Amino acid sequence: MYHNWLDRWDERRARRGEEEKETTDFVLDVARAFPEAKKVASLEEFCRLADQAVADPAFFDEPSGSDQVFQKQDGWLKFPSGISTNIEENNVVWTKITESGSFDQVLVVFHHWNATRRNRQIAKFFSRRGITVVEISMPYHFERQRPGASHADYMLSANLGQTIQAVRQAVWDGRKLIRWLKGEGYREISVLGMSLGSWVAGLIAAHDPAVSKASLFLTAGSLADMVWTGRATRLIRESLELEIALADLRRAWAPLNMENYVHRLARPDLDLHVVLARRDKVVLPELSERFVQRLKDAGAKPNILKLNCGHYSLARPPYILLAGLSLKRFLSAIAKSAR
Repeated sequence: MYHNWLDRWDERRARRGEEEKETTDFVLDVARAFPEAKKVASLEEFCRLADQAVADPAFFDEPSGSDQVFQKQDGWLKFPSGISTNIEENNVVWTKITESGSFDQVLVVFHHWNATRRNRQIAKFFSRRGITVVEISMPYHFERQRPGASHADYMLSANLGQTIQAVRQAVWDGRKLIRWLKGEGYREISVLGMSLGSWVAGLIAAHDPAVSKASLFLTAGSLADMVWTGRATRLIRESLELEIALADLRRAWAPLNMENYVHRLARPDLDLHVVLARRDKVVLPELSERFVQRLKDAGAKPNILKLNCGHYSLARPPYILLAGLSLKRFLSAIAKSAR
């Protein structure tokens, strides 16, 4: 009875989330995804470029010589993004810093898609326990929101190139922040990603050796499969399926598929923590299980917590308390690199 009510609660929450969303045109937009590419007109050519990006170890490395000016004031840090877009607000990254008084450990938090507020309770909880919390705004969210937009449609959409650019921008921004934190003297850097933010946090952990711990909430490997099957993205699917098959979408968004980087996530000096919802209709459990199995096959030993709730109801007691305590234990454990 309780879980039936919980499922209905999640569905009502999902409906509220799509009230202002609408279907959009399917667009390749190659120049945004792969700026160095010559003129590309076909989906097959786009997919070949995506295959090359997966094989390129530097695809998620910010180019040298980018603007490194950081401004810190009154608990906020802002700096220029490594990618310049046609939305001026999106080109400046804002982060909220909740100091702990210690440089032993810092947690960088990547929020979920269409987040409307920061995670003040998480920041307060961990900062009191000696962990500085830094909450970064992902592209087209919070201070970076596109003027007039009702949600972060430029972060995830039926525009294939725009989506790759936005996720790549989020990864570059996160890595730029991590370099600054290392320069400030923080000794252990952890990342926490929630839903879409878990893809960003996971890609950063896969490509940045400075990260020693990664906690991924409500995650999976294939972003293409998540969008195609998820409750929160069904309007995007409606736009996509008129023009592209799932198999081709998987190829086109291969650079955003964490399953392609499991060998990097399985590196011996990285600890992994995964929180999943058994009743999730946004990131389907079978997608999450497949990703976890790929991690294990690559040699990773993730710390996994499965809760009998839905995607949105993870934020409700008792589930959020259980997830928070699990995260606390994970962050408190001695990192592999220090063992």
